[in-house]
Amino acid sequence: MLDSQEFDRWMKQAEHNLSSAERDATAGDYAWACFKAQQAAEMAVKALLLGLGQPARGHSILVLLRQIADLQILVPTSLFEIAQRLDRLYIPSRYPNAHPAGSPFEFYNAADAQQAITDAGQVISFVRETFRNAQMDARA
Repeated sequence: MLDSQEFDRWMKQAEHNLSSAERDATAGDYAWACFKAQQAAEMAVKALLLGLGQPARGHSILVLLRQIADLQILVPTSLFEIAQRLDRLYIPSRYPNAHPAGSPFEFYNAADAQQAITDAGQVISFVRETFRNAQMDARA
């Protein structure tokens, strides 16, 4: 059974996080832009799982996408590669002890932020299309 309200609630936050990441990137706050892009994608994938009535636990986009694939939903290989890139941003973009020296803001640049934002946008697009298809199938 589909839960459109839960899907919408999580997707609104995912899209807000992506917009916030874009603002941070524009302001030169690249580490935070990367983290927020990761969060946007994570919340979008959780939106899909929750919208499909499935549990959504953990922070790994890759693991969550595998859970979606286990539901016999076709997840493009490119999305698993995107998930790997985004998952690598979860901790090091925020914690100084994730790097041998320096602070996270010193390790991220405009290209990193743009890649993360683009990646998150692709995850969000996949999630929206997949849930829309699930809704059409439920009506049929």
